[in-house]
Amino acid sequence: MSDNAIVIKDLTKIFKVYPDKSNSIKEKLLFLKRNKYEKHVVLDGISFEIKKGEAVGLIGKNGCGKSTTLKLINRIMYPTSGTVKVKGKVSSLIELGAGFHPDMSGRENIYTNASIFGLTKKEIDAKLDEIIEFSELGDLIDNPIRTYSSGMYMRLAFSVAINVKADVLLVDEILAVGDVSFQKKCFEKLHEIKKQGTTIVIVSHSFEQIEQICDKSIWIENGHIKEMGESRYIHQKYLSQMEEERQQKIRKKQVRSQSDGEEENTFCGRKVERKGNSKVYFTNVSIHNKDNKPDYVYATNDYMHIEYEFSCSQEIKDDDNVVFSLNIYKDDNTCCFGSTSKIELNMPVNIRNKHKFIVDIDELKLLKGTYYIDVSIKGDADELYDYIHDSVRFEVINTSGRTGICDMGTKWQFE
Repeated sequence: MSDNAIVIKDLTKIFKVYPDKSNSIKEKLLFLKRNKYEKHVVLDGISFEIKKGEAVGLIGKNGCGKSTTLKLINRIMYPTSGTVKVKGKVSSLIELGAGFHPDMSGRENIYTNASIFGLTKKEIDAKLDEIIEFSELGDLIDNPIRTYSSGMYMRLAFSVAINVKADVLLVDEILAVGDVSFQKKCFEKLHEIKKQGTTIVIVSHSFEQIEQICDKSIWIENGHIKEMGESRYIHQKYLSQMEEERQQKIRKKQVRSQSDGEEENTFCGRKVERKGNSKVYFTNVSIHNKDNKPDYVYATNDYMHIEYEFSCSQEIKDDDNVVFSLNIYKDDNTCCFGSTSKIELNMPVNIRNKHKFIVDIDELKLLKGTYYIDVSIKGDADELYDYIHDSVRFEVINTSGRTGICDMGTKWQFE
């Protein structure tokens, strides 16, 4: 534990789920079936270490065990097996307003809540003005907190927890509440206490929040640690898997609809807007990353390989030429890029013995957002063979810190 603030080894947490639990001894004796329960394994032998002064994010789907892990670290609950070792004083923001009494004033709740974190009355007296000032509650501090909004609750809870000067701070989704200016102040305070050597563990579905604070992330899935490492890298892999699962669900839903006799215009299992006479038509699309693996999440300036497979009807002759077009749109219908085979190759395309339309993007200059691709095939005199709106979607993570739609690749200098 010399360099570690938190050491978790072979941690398992199992909950007993009773479909119809007996509430008395009499009921337990009379209704034996009510004593039956199912075991729900939330955590299954996870192990990791967090160094002193390190900030770590816990990510994963709802129910994967993120919040349970925080509660085990904070000793709100205890493990079924395994060990949790924490060095130093722990402060937590795990549940909004936990430890607050609704009929007591904000000032009185500061004393109650801070004493739970281990502060003496003398220490609370010394920090009281600082806590009230940070909460921005002003004269409302003496009102009963049952009259507070959720944002005011959060301000007070965060103000107390952040001023305890603990060795370990645990935060669970609490920063999702509150106005923008107060959130910014919270992050500034978190950066400040991190510099002072406080160990921070954050559970959040907002990866931007985690990346602002955390050095690394731990991805929990089905009670196990799927992967851990540098936050942006782990987040990109997580989002890629989530997007792939989402696409699979869409494809399965479309297959079920078609089997039920519903006629829908689909492409690769997705409902799309499509038109054209189908003399030449698209049959499949795939997008790949630099490792030549299918992917739906990219970082700014990543490599992207796009492949559209197509087929020709017997109406197409060997000497027929076509023009392919590709347009990338943001999900608000802003066109970010568009080009055609005629522009890029400066010559007509003869598709005899060809079956793939391929576009390589060496540096994807798009910034954070959801994007989709429109494609089309046209013949002579702009005869439309096939057009697909929103043929495939992908996400872009902004790793540059710049804002807007695209990365312009500017060079800055001063003379």
